[in-house]
Amino acid sequence: MTLNLKMKRFCFLLCCFLLSVSSNFSQNCSGLVEICKNNLTLGNPKFLSDGQVYSVFLDREKSEFKTTFFGKSTYRISVSAGNSDNYVIFTVKDLSGNVIFSNKNYDNAPYWDFVVPETLPVLIETELDINKKNAGCVVMLIGFIQ
Repeated sequence: MTLNLKMKRFCFLLCCFLLSVSSNFSQNCSGLVEICKNNLTLGNPKFLSDGQVYSVFLDREKSEFKTTFFGKSTYRISVSAGNSDNYVIFTVKDLSGNVIFSNKNYDNAPYWDFVVPETLPVLIETELDINKKNAGCVVMLIGFIQ
């Protein structure tokens, strides 16, 4: 076999592998979206998604999402990283870094409801609880009551 043919073969196999991994990652994340959607309306079907799916693959690291909560509104944050609902730690901070809420203090609860008295830009930090899961897809949905 010539070097050129070997390179083409290697590239083809590499592409097949990457497509397989990408497809698997996408399927895993889409399943997590369904879990988050179920948690979003659990006990209160009035919650509607803000239309965004916040997803990230984490490997012993943190991610950060920026959003704005509007005053006098009721919100729910829903997170998932697998069948066990307590894999994800999420922390809501103001733009100065002050912690407003963390589910870490509540056994990594998969969702949290809250009312915002006035409009507030925030950072939402997500991470996996490394005592339970080291790496994987994390999905977060934010819902509100109209």
